[in-house]
Amino acid sequence: MSQPTRFGIMTAPSQVDYQDILRVWREADTIPEIEHAWLFDHLMPIFGDPNGPTHEGWTLLSALAAQTERLRLGLLVTSNRFRPPAMLAKIAATVDIVSGGRLDFGIGAGSRPSLPMARREYDAHGLPYNDAAHAVGDLAEACTVVRRLWTEDEPFDFHGTYVNLTGAFCSPKPVQRPGPPILIGGRAAATLRVVAEHADLWNIPGGDIADAVSRGALLDHYCTEIGRDPAAIIRSIHLQVSYDQPGSTRDTISKAIDAGFRHIVLGLSAPYPADVARWVTDELISPSQG
Repeated sequence: MSQPTRFGIMTAPSQVDYQDILRVWREADTIPEIEHAWLFDHLMPIFGDPNGPTHEGWTLLSALAAQTERLRLGLLVTSNRFRPPAMLAKIAATVDIVSGGRLDFGIGAGSRPSLPMARREYDAHGLPYNDAAHAVGDLAEACTVVRRLWTEDEPFDFHGTYVNLTGAFCSPKPVQRPGPPILIGGRAAATLRVVAEHADLWNIPGGDIADAVSRGALLDHYCTEIGRDPAAIIRSIHLQVSYDQPGSTRDTISKAIDAGFRHIVLGLSAPYPADVARWVTDELISPSQG
């Protein structure tokens, strides 16, 4: 039996006001066809005015969680480079509680060095920027630690290659047990190995469906290597919406669904048109569910 296709929206919290994002999320929360909503995790703009506004993702997510009732929600995806994993587990548990158990925990290795506007935010905030191998190894240990903090009833020590904790403990626990679903974003082979081991959902950005399919086949291979059923990982894809050419977006959605992606995140560009969530539903989601 095939999985149902679940549609959501993504509002990058950059070059936009809080009230505009809140308007879209509140509208989406009333539309059952829109099942999930996402922010991104950057500390400075990665598009548009380099000195423009960018809201901190987890703080904003908690505010939106408190003002919605139904949508599943998360960051697509948290940069594991920004916050120590034990602190991140605590933040995520709090947001899951605020939302009443609606968090999907999105995480990734962190910004690619090929994005200069993303690279600068580390220096600007005094954050270390290690090489890709370090970032992926750190991500794997972070996933292990976060899940343990959500589930273990006693403090524990963890001494890994990248993460060292003494007396680690998280209380209160998330509402969801054994914890919020873990979504890992990325396309690099090393990241896909972490996905195979730790993820409940895997997300890949962009509309290059052929590339997404090839990455998915590699993920299948890594799952088989470790004895995990590839079907246990829901396939998610982020697709940018064209307000001017909805037919083109519908075509890309159709190709993604045909390729096995059942978790579709529709990226909305600001400024958001009036009633944009209803427009997305009528123009993109409903035709794709026929």
